[in-house]
Amino acid sequence: MEAIDLGLEGVVIGETAIANVDGSAGELSYRGVGIEELVNWPFLSVVWLLLFGEEPSVREEHALAHFLMAHRDLSASEQSILDALPVQTHPMLMLQALVPLLDLKTDADLAIPFGGPTALEGLVIAARIPTLIASWRRKKLGLAWPLKSRSLDPLAAFLECLDASEPDSLALATLARTQILQLEHSYNAGTFAGRVALGARAPLQSSISASIGTLFGTLHGGADEAALAFAKEVADPKAADLAVADVLHSGGRVMGIGHREYQTLDPRAKLLKPMAQELCAQSEEAAFLFETLVAIEKSCRQRLAKPGRELHANVEFYKGAVFHALGLPGDFFTAMFAMARVYGYLAHALEFEPNARLIRPRARYIGK
Repeated sequence: MEAIDLGLEGVVIGETAIANVDGSAGELSYRGVGIEELVNWPFLSVVWLLLFGEEPSVREEHALAHFLMAHRDLSASEQSILDALPVQTHPMLMLQALVPLLDLKTDADLAIPFGGPTALEGLVIAARIPTLIASWRRKKLGLAWPLKSRSLDPLAAFLECLDASEPDSLALATLARTQILQLEHSYNAGTFAGRVALGARAPLQSSISASIGTLFGTLHGGADEAALAFAKEVADPKAADLAVADVLHSGGRVMGIGHREYQTLDPRAKLLKPMAQELCAQSEEAAFLFETLVAIEKSCRQRLAKPGRELHANVEFYKGAVFHALGLPGDFFTAMFAMARVYGYLAHALEFEPNARLIRPRARYIGK
């Protein structure tokens, strides 16, 4: 009888040249360039590399920036749809609902030279998502929306539209590096869901919506929100060990600790933790929350360690601290993840498109 692996762990179901996750060595690269180098690149340079497989020229990066700027504003109909949603709707559900309804017409004078129509449609979606997130945040606060920015930098424009002010340089740099770290991660659950949709010949909007819906899960992208919520509940570094012990004793788990792919330290977490610490140091409240996260990680490592195995915080664990320091509440953390990962979803759509086929696994029947 054939063995069943419900999680498809270790089952190779395709090939990719986009990202390499080396779990045993604790390494991650995009298109052969290590993530340790990429966090020092401009955000749009990494996006271009991810999508098209090469480092962009100055002209190409400038063209991408102008394309995103030209397509980031919401149409009147898109604003009406967003305004009709109940204000209590979770930002991830808002994105999953709005992405399939976006107008994907593009400005012919701003064509990107690679990727064809799929690339252009995907970039329109990627351009709109930050506007949707900023607008939804302002709507929830009862503030005027949407706001517009003249910035050519999409992340600076996002922060301006979020807070109606020019972003702090450290905040902008930390956001750019954080988003670079979560652009892509090979055949993760959200990416695989999107490929299943594409294999069925669903349109790109439906594929990205499926990926976003999967990313919302607490065992996937939603771990960042859950990790910070637990830290807030613990409230004090001195209470961390007892709180972790209580969770583990009751059979629960601390979200953001350990990673299915990495047998050693998640390389993204290694880079993110000191960045989060520096940004959180600007606020006494954020710094105290960061200290609580550090204490929780320490307790988890001590209590969950086994011979030959160490557990570390993954990228989700300290990511929430960054977004919290930027003034975003927990329910927006995973939407920020989607804002970056949409480029990874698009890269996989471009890679899968020439040889796409229906993904149809079998199930063993055990009924009567």
